[in-house]
Amino acid sequence: MFPRGSAKITTMKLIYDLDFHTLTEILTQWNEPAYRAKQVWQGLYQHLYNSPEQFANLPKSLREKMVEEFTFTAFTVKTYLDSSDKSTRKTLFQLPDGNLIEAVLMRYGDPADDPHPSPSPASGRGAKKRRTLCISTQAGCAMGCVFCATGQLGFKRNLTSGEIVAQVMYYAQMLKEQNEVVSNVVFMGMGEPFHNYDNTMSAIDRLNDADGYNFGARRFTISTVGLVPQIRRFADEQRQVNLAISLHAADDDERLAIMPVNKRYKIDDIIEACKYYIEKTHRRVTFEWALINGVNDTPEVAQKLAARLKGLLCHVNAIPLNPTQGYSGEATSRQRADLFKETLEQAGIPCSIRMRRGIDINAGCGQLAGAESKNQAHKTVLL
Repeated sequence: MFPRGSAKITTMKLIYDLDFHTLTEILTQWNEPAYRAKQVWQGLYQHLYNSPEQFANLPKSLREKMVEEFTFTAFTVKTYLDSSDKSTRKTLFQLPDGNLIEAVLMRYGDPADDPHPSPSPASGRGAKKRRTLCISTQAGCAMGCVFCATGQLGFKRNLTSGEIVAQVMYYAQMLKEQNEVVSNVVFMGMGEPFHNYDNTMSAIDRLNDADGYNFGARRFTISTVGLVPQIRRFADEQRQVNLAISLHAADDDERLAIMPVNKRYKIDDIIEACKYYIEKTHRRVTFEWALINGVNDTPEVAQKLAARLKGLLCHVNAIPLNPTQGYSGEATSRQRADLFKETLEQAGIPCSIRMRRGIDINAGCGQLAGAESKNQAHKTVLL
């Protein structure tokens, strides 16, 4: 497994940053036969090896060269927390430069509970018992959503494609030890995936590679606050990856009050980009909705939202707000959530109310990293 403790900066290449072509070029420069690259690739992504010593099918000289040139450690485990019902594990990772990121494993016994299930369980990857990962694409976030703990942290830096991949590999290795597999990957952790577009897509391509991890495109979901140019670019690429839009308000002024990105991209602009995406891909768009008591959970708001979404191939995923220390809003009640759902469905907009996961361990994105950052700042002041 990945080590615990403090991460150290290294000049060695992170092996998860390499695509197959680059890996092949490096091994060719080392005068290795062409088939060695495939052996390394399959060792990484099929056998889930995380150190050169595990590649028993490689000659000792090559394994030693890999020790000298590559690092398999993208981060170290700072801490982890398990929810009281053991359904959720949140892991705080420290990157070599000291930045913190989080990833969450959510276990679902009933596929209906999963907010981002695959369209079909046919692949056999956890068809009945889902193991969904929530992965970070940035350290911090520049979007500044007021109810989000990551937004409250501010932007630190983009993650490399390998640092994104390594989060999946960490949990894949953990689950393998329990005779389980990852069933879904959601880019909804720390950061805005479309603000780090190229690295996020490179990570997906690497994980999707048929000769490697072979994780189906439809088992990925990208969640964005609505960066319109990137939505259109994503549509033009016609990927089979699922798209989710964090909307949270049906009126521009109300959305701007909680999501600064709305100053640049209005709701109408986002909806038009979603229409373009649907026309290009024929795929459904999911709209994420954090239900905030008395703010966006009323029947009147639901009616406004239904009017906005009328005619779209879409689904609304609503979930009571995960409270954060930096925002005074509170989660809606079950009764108000049910009424919100009923109002949408009466207007012809499908809606699901999802259960919150890991509330007892602050499993909302950025909450654990935020707490750790505050602790470090407090220690610095005391010193």
